[in-house]
Amino acid sequence: MAGSLAAVGMVVRQLPSSAFQSVSDYADQMSVIHDRYDPALGSAVVDLLERLQVFQIFRSTWFSVSLVLLLVSIVVCTLNRTPRLWRQSHEIRVVQPDAFFDHRLPDRAAVSGMGQADVAAILRRHRFTVRVEEAGGHRYVYGDRNRYTKMATLLTHLGLILFLVAAGVTSRLGSEAGLVLGAGETAPVQAIGTPGLLSIKSLGFQAPRNPDGTFADFTTDLAVYREGQLLARKTIRVNDPLSVAGYTFHQNGFRPAPDLVIRDVTGAVLWSGPVPLLRQAAGQPYDEMSVPGTDVGLDLLLTEDPGQGVLFVPYRAVGQNQDGSPAIQSFAPFFLGIGETGKSPDAAFTVELRGVEGATILIAKRDPGQGLVWLAFGSLLAGLLITFYLPRRRVWTRLDSAGTLQVVGRADRYVDFEREFGRLLSDLVAARPAPRAASNENARGTQR
Repeated sequence: MAGSLAAVGMVVRQLPSSAFQSVSDYADQMSVIHDRYDPALGSAVVDLLERLQVFQIFRSTWFSVSLVLLLVSIVVCTLNRTPRLWRQSHEIRVVQPDAFFDHRLPDRAAVSGMGQADVAAILRRHRFTVRVEEAGGHRYVYGDRNRYTKMATLLTHLGLILFLVAAGVTSRLGSEAGLVLGAGETAPVQAIGTPGLLSIKSLGFQAPRNPDGTFADFTTDLAVYREGQLLARKTIRVNDPLSVAGYTFHQNGFRPAPDLVIRDVTGAVLWSGPVPLLRQAAGQPYDEMSVPGTDVGLDLLLTEDPGQGVLFVPYRAVGQNQDGSPAIQSFAPFFLGIGETGKSPDAAFTVELRGVEGATILIAKRDPGQGLVWLAFGSLLAGLLITFYLPRRRVWTRLDSAGTLQVVGRADRYVDFEREFGRLLSDLVAARPAPRAASNENARGTQR
């Protein structure tokens, strides 16, 4: 079920995390989804899919329930398998019946002229743990290597469980927010009133270009404060974030930000600072702002041709349309180049365009499940490495009174056991003492 929901989440456009920061952000992002799917599905169907949380699958109740069910199933499966795995690893049967050593079965061999001490020594040389028992006039020498390897599957299951727990912890307790800062601007990371409130300040943004005009890098000189006290400062890049106080601050991008000074008719400053242009209109950076102390807003459109500047369109909300949207009255627009001051004849304020800066876009991410993810990764990797690189090998041998040794080998499927078994047999054969007759003949020859 979780896999099916995840597939839906990857196919259907999902609401970004920024959509859940405010009601207006959510409405803006849902309008984008309506624009995409309404022509094919209709507005009513899209509204139904919204209520079913299809556009926020990974935050949905359905996905959380499916993760819980998957977690419970893995835990139950692990608990069910553990006793059997323990018995297979811990309980050893050294003495085997005669049929077990039948030479017609695979991985069987017989070597004559062997002694118990030699057999045990060779098994130890091959890194086997040796046990010896006697029964029915025979001596049984048993070798076991990597005896508890099968228990490593518990590490693999533990890794899967921790991954699911980390996903739940991150989705319920974690947060991710986009922050836009002009040079010198400060913004809170948490809600105002949070004990130990964190805030960040951009001390400078740089976006140097290559000779071909492409951007070589994006860097922000970022400072993090807790209740006004500096905690950390670092120049961050796209792949070099700043981590402090449980948050990680990533460099995500930048937008142009006209640096404005707005004054009323008396010359009092109503606004001073950069205004990031986060949207686009006709392929150009665009956004809007409210002019403090007035009921007028400004639409700002950055232009490059014929010269860089900003087109300003003042407006005022004068009521509400039948569909619920605000009724807007637009005033006479005006254009300013860099360094110019101007105004609309319909607005009682002037605007000075001091320049166009770069506003940095940061992602502030708090992931309390990150430690669990690393622990899960380590557990899963350890389980797989042990399973594939330390598979179990076992050897049973039976030695009769005449010195005939019967050998049986077994190994997990990840082992080239035919080669290993061949080396073991070669060492056993090489360890046999020389025949007595040949030794006497050699002695007589030496005496002559």
